[in-house]
Amino acid sequence: MATPHINAERGDFADTVLMPGDPLRAKYIAETFFDEVRQVNTVRSMSGYTGTYKGREISVMGHGMGIPSVSIYAKELITEYDVRTLIRVGSCGAVRDDMALRDVVIGLGACTDSGVNRTRFGGMDFAAIADFALTRALADAADDLGVMTRIGNLFSADLFYDPRPETAELLRRYGIVGVEMEAAGLYGVAAEFGARAATICTVSDHILKGDSLGSQERQNTFNEMMEIALESVLRDDAAREVMP
Repeated sequence: MATPHINAERGDFADTVLMPGDPLRAKYIAETFFDEVRQVNTVRSMSGYTGTYKGREISVMGHGMGIPSVSIYAKELITEYDVRTLIRVGSCGAVRDDMALRDVVIGLGACTDSGVNRTRFGGMDFAAIADFALTRALADAADDLGVMTRIGNLFSADLFYDPRPETAELLRRYGIVGVEMEAAGLYGVAAEFGARAATICTVSDHILKGDSLGSQERQNTFNEMMEIALESVLRDDAAREVMP
């Protein structure tokens, strides 16, 4: 059952997986929010865990940095482990004037300078969008917790250290709500293999203003985002139960 990147057995993962970039953050989510936790992946130290949140079985696993890395893990979780729902929980940079550190953003879509989706979509442009029901569940869960969110287009960058100084200003003009490195790839994989995906991020840096959160601030602020993601899973379950 094991793949080159995951040594879990079939059935070790829940049907829904939260995916932070940092495997240590996956460990933190599991130990902080889950009951009955067990570790299900150790390959390359990309830790994966399964546990329960308010009685609902959920898994969490790191996806690494960048579209190639998240694409590998998402594809294998879907095709080899029967995962149907993936929610990226991560950090992002801001470029808009009306946004600040600690803002929570939900990626309705994801632009990118990567060519992966054109490769999978026959050379044509692919609109990398989140699953609507998941997006709505994230937004409603945030409302329930009293957290304001920004919902819109992310930009999934191939380069963390972009040599083009004009890029950030271009993204600002187009209203991008967060700059990160994975969502467009995650949405493409989900579409190709018939799964559902969404992304929620916390602003850790403002690219144009030069502001940045410290490590302790990131941990405390990210807890809010993690709780929104977990509550959204329960909301999504309830919504699907009442669908005709």
